[in-house]
Amino acid sequence: MSGSSVAVTGATGFIGNVLVQSLIKNGWKVRALTRTPRVNDESTQWIPGDLDDPIALQSLVKDVSAVVHCAGLVRGSSLKDFTHTNVEGTSNLVRTSVQQDQPPRFLLISSLAAREPNLSWYANSKYMAEQLVADSSGVMPWTVFRPTAVYGPGDKELSPLFRATRYGILPMVGSQTSRYSLLHVSDLVSAILCWLSTNTHAQGVYELDDGMPGGYDCKSLTSIAEDVWGRPVRCFFLPATFVLLLANINLLLARVLRYAPMLTPGKVREIRHPDWVCDISPLTQALPCWHPCVRLRDALPQAI
Repeated sequence: MSGSSVAVTGATGFIGNVLVQSLIKNGWKVRALTRTPRVNDESTQWIPGDLDDPIALQSLVKDVSAVVHCAGLVRGSSLKDFTHTNVEGTSNLVRTSVQQDQPPRFLLISSLAAREPNLSWYANSKYMAEQLVADSSGVMPWTVFRPTAVYGPGDKELSPLFRATRYGILPMVGSQTSRYSLLHVSDLVSAILCWLSTNTHAQGVYELDDGMPGGYDCKSLTSIAEDVWGRPVRCFFLPATFVLLLANINLLLARVLRYAPMLTPGKVREIRHPDWVCDISPLTQALPCWHPCVRLRDALPQAI
């Protein structure tokens, strides 16, 4: 199906940027939403506007074969902040898509956090967005990807943590028994490309990680970092009460000074959750063309 047009939201973000470059490399035509003016070329058409702009959304999805919805808010100081972009924005895009004479296939890039919607405003908004997409069943072919924490060149969230390991420390929040999963951005993008290229429609909600059995814990992460950097790495856990205090202060300051905070009490609850391990077998069965290839041990030097 390469050569067809794909609509992409969030194309200027970490994941979206890698996706657009990979789509072009694989022969797809890209139509992408942007808030700032950009120059079109033979492979990419930039549509000025945002998820609140019905005219821009109509131009974005008209006559495309698929929509990949990557845009999402990850920082905010209230549930309203998150629902405006992640829920209302998704609703606007779904509504415009189903109104097409031939509705395109729709892929929502959600988050593994949606598995636990009560933990944070962000997780709740992602879960609600998934429900909106699922409500289009029978009208528009849809799929939801729930990637775990995504890292790679250009990532700004996990790179400081990985960078710290180079200096011999691994600060963590949670407990020794907490388990996490990771996913390299190139593996997420390859899953999207596989979804686009397959003729079999994989309707449903699918989790994605790098396939590491049982995920990672503090001990395995420090072991990998020690092997990569050739020096001891010490893992230590920040006191939960201290981190929550910082998060509450940060949230208060964000509301007073009007900035979008990343560290909030909800984010701390997400980080402290004991089980963020995925089961990728449903997706590998639905899309046999995909299997994660990048391991943290190999990617860590570039991830910082």
